[in-house]
Amino acid sequence: MEKLKQILENHKNWLKDNTEGVRADLRSANLSSAYLSSADLDFSCWPLWCGSLDVTLDTKQKRQLLYHVLAVAPEYRTPELIEEANKFHRVGEVPELII
Repeated sequence: MEKLKQILENHKNWLKDNTEGVRADLRSANLSSAYLSSADLDFSCWPLWCGSLDVTLDTKQKRQLLYHVLAVAPEYRTPELIEEANKFHRVGEVPELII
């Protein structure tokens, strides 16, 4: 567990300024028993395979995913979905969605 903490701390430093720290490579890591309830998954990649269908997301994560889907697929935009997607925590850094 200490090794993982160190990897994540190094990665956090790398994200701030990639001349410091080390980018994390967790491709072969087994995180099946990891408790990631309050993990910051910004800048992570959502896997598009059936195994990602059985996850629990908080409201922040749902809004972020919804924003990205509606940004690339405007044909799915409805006033209700846009209203929810525009509550995405990074709106302001990215433009609000419109119909």
